Order: sequence, then C-alpha cells, then structure tokens
Amino acid sequence: MSDVNGAPEYILKLSAKDQPGVIAGVAGALAGKGCNINEMAQFSDPESGRMFQRIVFSGDVAEARTALEAVKEKFQADYAIRDASERRKVVLMVSKFDHCLGDLLYRNRIGELNMDVVAIIGNHPKEALNITLIGDTPYHYLPVTKDTKPQQEAQIKQIVTETGAELVVLARYMQILSDDLAAFLSHRCINIHHSFLPGFKGAKPYHQAFARGVKMIGATTHYVTADLDEGPIIHQDVETVTHADQPNTLVAKGRDVERRVLAEGVRLHLQDRTFVVGNKTIVFK
Repeated sequence: MSDVNGAPEYILKLSAKDQPGVIAGVAGALAGKGCNINEMAQFSDPESGRMFQRIVFSGDVAEARTALEAVKEKFQADYAIRDASERRKVVLMVSKFDHCLGDLLYRNRIGELNMDVVAIIGNHPKEALNITLIGDTPYHYLPVTKDTKPQQEAQIKQIVTETGAELVVLARYMQILSDDLAAFLSHRCINIHHSFLPGFKGAKPYHQAFARGVKMIGATTHYVTADLDEGPIIHQDVETVTHADQPNTLVAKGRDVERRVLAEGVRLHLQDRTFVVGNKTIVFK
C-alpha cells in the first residue's frame, strides 16, 4: 500500500497507560521525523486503563522507530510497526465443510485479503473437499483420533513454525484444539462458530434452531483460547429468518453468514485493526 504521493505506508499499533499527552506524543514523534499521518484511530479503555491506537503513516520508518522508543519509555507503551503492503503468512485448517475455506481462497485470489496461504491442513483427505481453488498450495492431510491427537497437533505446530505463519484460521475445522495448542497459537488463531452458542450446542444446531422457531441466525468469529468458543470476539453478523424457512434453508443461510463473518474477522486481523484486552477485543473498523 502507498499514500496519495506513492510513498510506502506503514501501520503502527500502540497501547500505553492512558494519560494526558500520549496522542500528542505519538503524533509529535512521527511529525518530528517528517512522517505523514494518513489515518488514525484511538480508544481509551476505562476497564484496563490503557489507550489503544492504530496509525497509518508514510515516511522514514527507521527514523519513526527511533522516535517512538522515547514515547515507549515515557508513556509505558508497547508498539509494533509493519509495512502495510506486506502479505501475512497464513495457515488454513479445514474438515469436510469447505465453504469457508473456498471463500477465503477466492477473496485472497481477487485481492480482498492480503495474505500468503502457506499451507492448508485438513483432517480429511484433500479429495473430500469440493473446491478447485487450492491449486499448488501445500495440503497436509493430518487425520486425528483421540489416541493420536498429541502427535497430530505436534505436526500442526511443526508446520506453523516451519512456514513462519503469523495466523492460523480454523475454516470450519471440526476438532477441538488442546489447551497446549491453543496456548501455542494464542492471539494468532481465529475460529468461526454459529451464534446459537451456548443455546444450541452439539449436533445439527440449525435443526435445533428450527425446532425452536428462531427468527434470527448468526455467526461469530473469535480468537481461540483454551475455553471452547469463549475467546475474544472479533466480528459478528446476523441473518433474519421466518417461519417459512426449513432446516435446509437455515443451513444455507448459515453457510453464507459464516463465510462473510470469518472473512471479515480475518481481514480485520490482517490489517492490524484488533487489540486483545483480556477476554474482549478493541476493533478499529
């Protein structure tokens, strides 16, 4: 990405103890090195007592880092800078339901998602999937049983480490991650689930919803934690339904909302728009 003058853009994510002068200090540090701020969002969180900031800027990034070190020390800040054009390395994981996987691959192909899919991991053979967008992306078939789960998850860790993946996306990967793997992927693993939870747990949630005559269905994308489906929420959306909808139409509508909610959650993460604060997120959309 570049600004209106064609100069490369960088994304600054910063959090600091909430106090007077932080925003001015950051802006002044960048301006003092000749950097131009092209986009800025900030939020002061009363619960944590910290201020969170996302800035898109152009200019000498090395000089910007030098100036921000003084800000870091003065305001007890943490920050990271990334080239906005950088393609993030991502591992996608899938089981038999391939609609989310296919959607992510398509959005990536047309440029909606700026990611480099370095591997796809499935606990079913590649032939079980009904999509043609995988192409030359390495597909790792890692079957899993209760007895082989530790060995299978060790292989997942190895793939993530060797590929240098910054994000793992569970694109309807229908296996519960162990506490160990969830900790290994902390704040860099995104999952999707239907928003009926915890109301409609277990098998066939859309059929359960149909039996209860729901008028709205939805989906939630969140960061994975050891607490099943309880991680910090990134994005949610809903779809209205009526008495005329049957279980099969609820499933179809559910697939659609799952696709778009997961894609949006991944986009927000890739663009450094999310901050995890305890069991919540701050999201600059």
